[in-house]
Amino acid sequence: MSMNALALAATIILLFPMLYFLVASPAFFFRPLGHSSATFLLRGLFSTYFLAVAVIGGIGAGAFAGAGRPWVALGIGALAALAIAARAWFLGRMDAQLRARDAGDPNAVRRLRHLHVGGMVYNAVQVAAVVTSIPAIFPAGV
Repeated sequence: MSMNALALAATIILLFPMLYFLVASPAFFFRPLGHSSATFLLRGLFSTYFLAVAVIGGIGAGAFAGAGRPWVALGIGALAALAIAARAWFLGRMDAQLRARDAGDPNAVRRLRHLHVGGMVYNAVQVAAVVTSIPAIFPAGV
């Protein structure tokens, strides 16, 4: 497999966790976040999503660097680094709100919902950025 083919495969694989999160996360609007089972699953979805984007993005950055496309490698690498930072940020705030909810804070569930929506917006922006950049990254004939 050539490095260009590996880079294309990494880009396509990178879209899988993003698209899964885009489809799966709205389901949590139908379940109240006051229940520990729903928030346990939501937290797991966030954690797995950010981890998958970080790992696959790192592999993709390496593939693009190996294919002699350093600017694309830098962009995909930035996406992976941002996923690592966003994972720490979102999960830290989510854990704080879960503790506040369990301590009886009536506004914690509302703040959890805001984090949920914020994560969905973050993901949608990432998906849009990756999808719209595909024609520039892979011009015809690559």
